Amino acid sequence: MTDHAALADGALDQIFRVARTQNKWQDRPVPDSKLEELYELLKWGPTSANGSPARFVFVRTSEGKAKLKQALSAGNTEKTMTAPVTAIVAYDPKFYDRLPFLFPHADARSWFAGSAALAETTAFRNGSLQGAYLMIAARAIGLDVGAMSGFDNAKVDELFLAESGWKSNFLVNIGYGDPAGVQERLPRLPFDEAVKLV
Repeated sequence: MTDHAALADGALDQIFRVARTQNKWQDRPVPDSKLEELYELLKWGPTSANGSPARFVFVRTSEGKAKLKQALSAGNTEKTMTAPVTAIVAYDPKFYDRLPFLFPHADARSWFAGSAALAETTAFRNGSLQGAYLMIAARAIGLDVGAMSGFDNAKVDELFLAESGWKSNFLVNIGYGDPAGVQERLPRLPFDEAVKLV
């Protein structure tokens, strides 16, 4: 096993300690090449049996945003409409069809193809992990993010995912944040309240 040096404080601050959920955005576009760079980094995060069930829809056109607006709660509308990009973090319930390619050294497809419940749980859990990788990767390459619930999943699925059969999980606004929209830092649970050592 290779020993790895800890990341410098500046990198840890950028990804976690100083990074903030963004609610306002600079009028600065995110080019498609940056979204490709984002995916090419986040895809390396681990998933069960390398299943990689997450699927991403990057909504960045005015037409796409107008469609998405129909599914948003009132509190999420303005910040989503002004974000350069909104990622629909979704998952493919039939992710296992790609396992012969992604996990070729075992018949992993058979583990999930016969159990809809196991496939759904695995897809949702690991797709959620990949959504978190997206946020970390975005911050690592100099972008800001604002993740959200507060939307109609069924409506998003109808408008954006019906042909693919994918299911939406959550949304992430992506761009370059405007510091004027950052709210006061909220507390986190202390170690001894959130952790048990056994």
